[in-house]
Amino acid sequence: MATRLARPQEPGADDLLVAPVSSDGPIFDKDSVTVITTQPGEIQGVAIKGTEEPGHSPVYRNVAAADRLIQSPHPLIRTQYDAFQYSYKRYSDRNCLGKRYLVDKAADKWSSYVWETYATVAQRRTDLGAGLVHLNKTVANNTNSDRFAVTLFSQNRPEWVITDLACHAYNLIVVPLYDNLGPDSSEFILNSVESPILVASLNHISSVLSLQGELKYLKVIISMDDLQSDDDLPAESKGDILKAWAAEKGVTIYTISEVEELGRKFPRLHSPPKPNDILTINYTSGTTSEPKGVVLTHANFVAALAVGFCHLPRTSNDKVDMVLSYLPLAHIYERATLGIASAAGAGIAFFRGNVFKILQDLRTVQPTAFTSVPRMMNRFESGIKEKTVDAVGWRAAIARHGLGVKLHNLEIGGTSNHVVWDRLISRKVKANAGMNRVASIVSGSAPLAAETHQFLRVAFGVPVIQGYGLTETHGGCIVGQQNDYTTGHCGPPAVTTEVRLRDVPDLSYLTTDKPWPRGELLVRGTTVFKEYYKDENKTRQSFDDQGWFGTGDVATIDHLGRVYIIDRVKNFFKLAQGEYVAPEQIENKYLAGCPLIQQLFAYGSSLEAFLVGIGQIQPLAFAPFASHILDREIDPFDETGLQQACDNVAVREAVLAELEKVAGATKLQGYEKVRNLRLFFDPFTIENDTLTPTLKLKRPRIAVVYKNVIDEMYKEGDRLAKRKRTD
Repeated sequence: MATRLARPQEPGADDLLVAPVSSDGPIFDKDSVTVITTQPGEIQGVAIKGTEEPGHSPVYRNVAAADRLIQSPHPLIRTQYDAFQYSYKRYSDRNCLGKRYLVDKAADKWSSYVWETYATVAQRRTDLGAGLVHLNKTVANNTNSDRFAVTLFSQNRPEWVITDLACHAYNLIVVPLYDNLGPDSSEFILNSVESPILVASLNHISSVLSLQGELKYLKVIISMDDLQSDDDLPAESKGDILKAWAAEKGVTIYTISEVEELGRKFPRLHSPPKPNDILTINYTSGTTSEPKGVVLTHANFVAALAVGFCHLPRTSNDKVDMVLSYLPLAHIYERATLGIASAAGAGIAFFRGNVFKILQDLRTVQPTAFTSVPRMMNRFESGIKEKTVDAVGWRAAIARHGLGVKLHNLEIGGTSNHVVWDRLISRKVKANAGMNRVASIVSGSAPLAAETHQFLRVAFGVPVIQGYGLTETHGGCIVGQQNDYTTGHCGPPAVTTEVRLRDVPDLSYLTTDKPWPRGELLVRGTTVFKEYYKDENKTRQSFDDQGWFGTGDVATIDHLGRVYIIDRVKNFFKLAQGEYVAPEQIENKYLAGCPLIQQLFAYGSSLEAFLVGIGQIQPLAFAPFASHILDREIDPFDETGLQQACDNVAVREAVLAELEKVAGATKLQGYEKVRNLRLFFDPFTIENDTLTPTLKLKRPRIAVVYKNVIDEMYKEGDRLAKRKRTD
């Protein structure tokens, strides 16, 4: 039977619908909030009767919250300030924020984790918050209001979270800047939110001071780091130079420790926020060049807490939760993750800054939960396969057999666990990946390939959950259930969210389609944002007259109420013959069926008759494939050798032939097929601004960066057709 959430009768909760809670014990003990479960084959999302309208599907809700949407995991938690205060008071001596320090740069030697307790973090946020308010009045000379925006600009680290918490304590608005944000966007955001104070890591201060335009409102920069360094000149320190440069622009620089000292000297009582107060203005990473400021309230955050506590499996009560923070904190996905972690009294350890060495951090931290994105999940899959099914010898043979048994069990409707193979294989896989304490793995931000999803389920032997969310929904609003071992979908709507579909006739997606309705995904609920900052027109365009937010994603909803993301409304173009092409749908089919590539950008235009593609190879699969084509050994770890193989025409055409097999199996139309292809070791990265911080393709940017490559492919012509003629 499906778990059903009922409204608890608790004093003071009359205006707040909460998840069911135990009347005894602490609020967020592991057994105090019901986790949603259904049995295989049971309805997960229910269509609400009488809600059908022309051009629209019925409204769907989670079967556990069909009557009303959940606003909070507990009536005592109404703001993010409340959530942290609860943990601080109950878990004051627990480790809260942990960081490692570089001991020997040449040897890449790092210290053990250095931790600050919840009590220490709580005191620091109070001191820093009081210091921020003091500087706003005395240095920025903003005497009319204690409410202002504080911008944050750094990679993940404890000071980021402490600043965030300080802003909650004094009802300030947090505005994150992306670590790799371009100068134009940074300048636009700083001026748009009229932020008088920027808190930044030392390496970002110079980039802000280098902005060519005028920063009209910025008066104070607070460095998260000491301004002195070992390589400072005797007469002039780096700090002196920065302070002089800032003074020329009318900006004063402080260190974070100096501001905390100001807060102790000029203490202030907290100014707790109300649920509808603005928590953050989170600018979307976007696949275009213009960021949008998403206004999210404390009520949105509390609803996001309900998603975490009601949907995600947790460890037993005798374990203290631990997470590793490595996804960009400027993105709502990671902020929601850390918000849930701190509300649960978990330890938050920060990675060392290099995502390629994250395995070492995981082995050290031993997290109890892990959130990720498909690109990272692909790396885990490759690394595990290299040491198991793709290896040689008797151990590899055993691994192939054991994992094969577990995969077959999923195919026939079983679970990812097996009494023998969990002990012989999954336990070792988890230990090697630092995942031996993990209760669940969550993948979001982009679709996870079905093969990868199932392989990781059996390899780790823990729930691997795919979710869907946006900045505009404060993270996850559709979440897969832990005991649903099918794939391709994101699960049902969360208990905070209702969804429906709207016809997209230009792409032939209709809510009357069979067997399941298809259309643009619309969402409404307690996590959904308030507005786009200072952009009434864009806000108005994004919502219909019933308050439904148009996500721009095309979805279908199956007979169990599970949502499948299949396309984008706006990511389509018309070819020269007049056919409309939806590239993401095509890319997903190729990626799911061809292990040789792990990223693909399909391109077409109204001036051309066919599609071309740019692909990122999967080295461990590509190397032996190319070795066979070229009749020479190619090392999967030799980047130069791999790129040379990528450039070889015979290899390119052989990969095209593999893509053609996928096209046939998935019934792609002729105009939907990629007919010329260029391959690269790593073409799309955050650093070259072709990926968003959540690893989505920036299509307009890629088209510009690879214009010459695209032009060359069109000049070469239809290689797929040429290959067929010569076969």
